[in-house]
Amino acid sequence: MEKIILSKLSFEELEKICLEMGQSKFRAKQIHNQIFLKFASSFDEMTDLSKKLREELSEKFLITDIEIQQKQVSKDGTIKYLLKMPDGEFVETVLMRFDNRSNLTACVSSQVGCPMGCKFCATAKRGLIRNLTPYEITQQVMTIQRDIKEKVTNIVFMGQGEPLLNYENLLKATEIFNTDFQIGQRRMTISTCGIIPKINDLGDTNCQSTLAISLHAPDDEIRNKIMPVNQKYPLKELKKTLLNYVEKTGRRVTVEYILIGGLNDSVESAKKLVDYLKGLKCNINFIVYNPCEGDNFKRPNKNDIMKFKYIVESAGLKATIRLERGLDIDAACGQLTGKYYNKNK
Repeated sequence: MEKIILSKLSFEELEKICLEMGQSKFRAKQIHNQIFLKFASSFDEMTDLSKKLREELSEKFLITDIEIQQKQVSKDGTIKYLLKMPDGEFVETVLMRFDNRSNLTACVSSQVGCPMGCKFCATAKRGLIRNLTPYEITQQVMTIQRDIKEKVTNIVFMGQGEPLLNYENLLKATEIFNTDFQIGQRRMTISTCGIIPKINDLGDTNCQSTLAISLHAPDDEIRNKIMPVNQKYPLKELKKTLLNYVEKTGRRVTVEYILIGGLNDSVESAKKLVDYLKGLKCNINFIVYNPCEGDNFKRPNKNDIMKFKYIVESAGLKATIRLERGLDIDAACGQLTGKYYNKNK
């Protein structure tokens, strides 16, 4: 008989199983807490259950069927995991630690591969393989917690894939993170390259997560070169959508802008970006381009970065430069590739 995966079950389903086994509903709560809040990797670790019950559980159930295929640790403490899904596909997820903060942030993938074709992103080279299920999304965080025996406090949907093209599964995953993992929605960030219909849909929900827009260009000319999505959803339409989103939700959006040397990091680009963002309640997150194998883009120099930031801030906009994490293990922004998958498929 095929074993049931406990991590896939809701609390109500777990209660039903416990009752069928002749156990109380309280046992369901203990098992649920062990899986989601105490990061148990095996039934032997569930020491608040009797040995007999633990043996019975191990005969009929598995905690998870997702495996760590590879783990890399950066000199800055960032950890990149290559996870093997039940069907043999692979995704990457990243844990980021920051010296001056107590929070642990998981960068989570929403798809195997990505269909968007952004020229600066390594994942785009794979194309889309398939969407991840809610279980496969949430298990990325659970796998990290089991491995490090610590609680992840923040989640960013900035890994492989376009989250809003896996919309229903994304929303279900945020719900599970909130209820079962006890991670507040305001500690989650959903990043999109600008799928306008789904941004509208998200604005109509009660989702409290931060919306981050991968903008990366100040005008259509540059954006068309590096982000094919702009041909379907151009900047003018995206701006209207974001203004509407802010009005409906009352929340600021985060604007992500990768600075690429010689392409979008000029004084002229900075001024155009300021013009574009006029009237939009937002925070800007500048990301220094991280070179990827097989492309011709380059990192900007430090003077150009600081000049760009100065122009934007002088216009009254709030801007920060994202700390680079995991660069030495290809875990930085835009570098998740699935190299193992490509080499071993």
